[in-house]
Amino acid sequence: MSPPSTGSAHALNTLDQVRAVIGEVLPGVEAKVFDRLGATESEFIARAPMLLLATASAEGVPDVSPRGDGPGFVRIEDERTLLIPERKGNRMILGLQNLLTNPRAALIFLVPGTEETLRVHGRVELTRDPAVLERLTERGQPALLAIRVRIERVFFHCAKAFRRSKLWQPDTWPERIAISFGRLVAPKLGGDEKLAEAIDRSIEEDYRTGL
Repeated sequence: MSPPSTGSAHALNTLDQVRAVIGEVLPGVEAKVFDRLGATESEFIARAPMLLLATASAEGVPDVSPRGDGPGFVRIEDERTLLIPERKGNRMILGLQNLLTNPRAALIFLVPGTEETLRVHGRVELTRDPAVLERLTERGQPALLAIRVRIERVFFHCAKAFRRSKLWQPDTWPERIAISFGRLVAPKLGGDEKLAEAIDRSIEEDYRTGL
């Protein structure tokens, strides 16, 4: 009997190897990629309350973080430029740090109930221009800073992932997972259940007052 595979023999290390599994790009698919926003893309962004922001450090270490607010919270400066507000958070700023040394980003915009998503790739600069931050005001507070994205590629992604996952079908949703940051963090700080509860209360208060 041959020994079980360790997995390394099945690793794919070249584009040719991956293409042998996946196949070549379907004819016509690349025609959906544009270098600027059209009417459909602009309407999608205007209705999107959520996006995922992907960045990478100068060393290539990746990061993905969510950004969300009211529909249209990302402003369209022109057909090739977007403005993403930076608001109050945990101040880890992993993505912002990446953008300082590797000013490129990829975005995925999501609209609840719509199974297609919009992908945007471009070069980025950070700005604290008062006029821009004022334009990005929500709940009476201007943005702390803004991420300006100069669009290089934009295209819609098909609905297969969302149809497979049934993400927008409420009848398939599992019971909500209650995440306790207190129970995750308190032991690392040498604390007990009282500290965990205090941390969770603090976070809930920040959710209430710090949006």
